Amino acid sequence: MTHPPISSAAPPGAGPALPAPPPPRRTAFAEGVDRLRTAATTEPGRLRLIGAVLALLIVAFGAVTAWQMTARATAADDVLHHSQPLSSDAAEIYRSLADANTAASSAFLAGGQETDASRELYESDIRNAAALLVTAASNAEPGSPADQAVTKLNTLLPEYKGLVERARVYNRQGYPVGGAYLRYANDKMQQDMLPTAQDLYETENTRLSSDYADATPYPWAAMALGVVALAALAWAQLRHYRRTNRLLNHGLVAASGATVVTLLWLVVGHTVARSGLEGSYEHGVRSLTVLHDARIASLKARGNENLSLVSRGAETIEVDGKSYDTYYYHFDQEMAALGNGLAQAAKLADGPADSKPVVAAEGNMKVWKQRHSAARQADENGDYQTALDEVIGTKDATAECFKSVDDNLNTALTLEKHEFQQRATDGRDAMTGLPIGAAMLGVAAASGALFGIGRRLSEYR
Repeated sequence: MTHPPISSAAPPGAGPALPAPPPPRRTAFAEGVDRLRTAATTEPGRLRLIGAVLALLIVAFGAVTAWQMTARATAADDVLHHSQPLSSDAAEIYRSLADANTAASSAFLAGGQETDASRELYESDIRNAAALLVTAASNAEPGSPADQAVTKLNTLLPEYKGLVERARVYNRQGYPVGGAYLRYANDKMQQDMLPTAQDLYETENTRLSSDYADATPYPWAAMALGVVALAALAWAQLRHYRRTNRLLNHGLVAASGATVVTLLWLVVGHTVARSGLEGSYEHGVRSLTVLHDARIASLKARGNENLSLVSRGAETIEVDGKSYDTYYYHFDQEMAALGNGLAQAAKLADGPADSKPVVAAEGNMKVWKQRHSAARQADENGDYQTALDEVIGTKDATAECFKSVDDNLNTALTLEKHEFQQRATDGRDAMTGLPIGAAMLGVAAASGALFGIGRRLSEYR
């Protein structure tokens, strides 16, 4: 069976056939690529493309240089004016609290003979700690570990003062319970306040290390862009020479000169800055940390020495199956830490001027240990008054040795702070003007490149 052929003609009565739909419109990006491809087939088009790429590379180099060096300069300024001073303040908070505790125990041993100077020393330490806590609180972020430590210390400080005042009142009246209150105050200081102050000190040191880490890395991205921009400018000038037989294009030469200046300024400036900052750490911060630790050890040793006479054997500690007087045992531990700290500080000292107070402190420590041994022997033999005179007496007492150690450590700290500030300032100043200078030179170099390409384009008009 056959079927009639199918006709493609429209059936009778149907309307006209619909036109074919237009092809889909191309995207603006695709059309732009085609225009660029077409333009690149002519020399003016290629020159315009070269000019745009050169300007983009140069501007990117200037912008990245300005951004990276601004970040490093800010971090260097934080090291000098923020994190290191706060670290020193945290160490001073610890020192003031420990010294106040030592002054309180010395005053207690003096009993009714407490001097105005001893009382003023205690009050001065408490005021200094309170003032530094206010500064630390204003610089701590809410909820941060530093903020929590400061809040805790501000809570504990009035409690400690109250216990010391009770101990002083009962001691003046001759009541033995005064010694119990002083030991309770010392426990609060040793177990709660000083560990919290130590946490604050370590937190600020961590912040200081973070600022150093932000200030010292080489700006590799900016350096790489500078090399790429310089290579592109050299290629453009070589191309210009080959096509025109002209040795120089003034605009491209000016752009190359500005780029070279920026790159050299970046490399040399940051290298000098890095050297200064690393020097401030190696010859300043490290020494300051060791000296702070040594001073804290001397304060804790002095406090334990005083409290050994306050407790009169009432506190003992078991170590490796042997019983020791708690405060004499901790005194020995802190004196060992002091000796180690002074030995490290002497190695880190830059010269005779810096090592002189450290060597003097080592000599004071040796005499202190000798006098302490005599006082301990008298105490263990039941001669309490002789032991007391050896510790808080006005002549040839351990109090003189402690004061000499503390004074010499304070002198050493002052010298190291000056060393730190000088080197850190040199490091920060080496970056002065570099961010804004790089940005301005980048704009000038980009303008020079566009001007040079423009002069070449004018020949085709």
